[in-house]
Amino acid sequence: MRFVDEYRDPAVARALSAEIHALVADTGTVRIMEVCGGHTHAIYRHGLEDLLPPEIELVHGPGCPVCVIPMGRVDDAIAIAETGGVTLATFGDMMRVPGGRGSLLEAKARGADVRMVYSPLDALALARREPDRHVCFFAIGFETTAPATAITLRRAREEGAANFSVFCNHVLIEPPLRAILETPGLRVDAFVGPGHVSSVIGSDRYSFIPEEYGRPVVVSAFEPVDLLQAIAMLVRQRAEGRCEVENQYTRVVRPDGNPRALEAIAETMEERDDFEWRGVGVLPRSALRVREPFARWDAERLFTIPGARIEDPKACRCGEVLTGQIKPWECGVFGTACTPEQPLGTCMVSSEGACAAYFSYGRARRRREEAPVGA
Repeated sequence: MRFVDEYRDPAVARALSAEIHALVADTGTVRIMEVCGGHTHAIYRHGLEDLLPPEIELVHGPGCPVCVIPMGRVDDAIAIAETGGVTLATFGDMMRVPGGRGSLLEAKARGADVRMVYSPLDALALARREPDRHVCFFAIGFETTAPATAITLRRAREEGAANFSVFCNHVLIEPPLRAILETPGLRVDAFVGPGHVSSVIGSDRYSFIPEEYGRPVVVSAFEPVDLLQAIAMLVRQRAEGRCEVENQYTRVVRPDGNPRALEAIAETMEERDDFEWRGVGVLPRSALRVREPFARWDAERLFTIPGARIEDPKACRCGEVLTGQIKPWECGVFGTACTPEQPLGTCMVSSEGACAAYFSYGRARRRREEAPVGA
């Protein structure tokens, strides 16, 4: 396939693997966090961990948009869906995320009108087709998906769509990274920066990581050769005594990001004072809400929402997985009480969740080889 095969070239992958093996002779152990869940899935889907020397340890970060939504916000969405005359539209992954009152899929089974869409514009089109119902879009995601929601809010205002709203749960990438970097006893030496988020905000936005915390960052794309090259760039920085932001994903990511996307977000949304993250807690100014000029399309202003904060199941260690403190198989319920069919936590639900990646690509078997059961 054009523009794909070159990023899956076995000869290039072997050359990069050899380079990384040679570089670690000068660096020793390097613990690298891949921030994005898409990177985690690519690493294990393509078996990249087997091409790396034992000195390279990969840990997983908070860049899975579905994984970070707390149980209370799921219950808020269920409350909206159960309101008479309301249709709640959202992405497929969100329908299976467990809340305190079950998932949206279970709410649908109880009679709520919950529908899957592929974009917020699909939800607005649904509102046009069914003018007798109010369609609320459950918006999630980092800065990656926020522009689509912003454009939809603009379109709703242009059309005067009276039966449409957005339940805004967009989150920002910098606050959780700062929270991780400020965690006592942090053992992360370098970061693979998320490619999709960076296509919107730009690679320069990560300069605080080397400047304030002394860790290098390489923004990466998602194919096997991309990720191996990004890891080689990080290890090379360590070997040469450098600490800076580099951009491997130059075919898409620019230093200053996408100005038109950022403009759309700034026009329609603003930072919240506080927002709760699943397993991480409340982080100040870490999420977005709809701005006052678009209040007519803000579900949080239109509906009575419980707003409860619900504690995660005690057996679920999603928060520790999302912050790189443990590997998925170190959770006692991984692959037993928690599976993709019956998830306890979001990391096993999402197509970007680290637990789902480990389970889907054979890491459950390695658990028995790498650590005692129940570790």
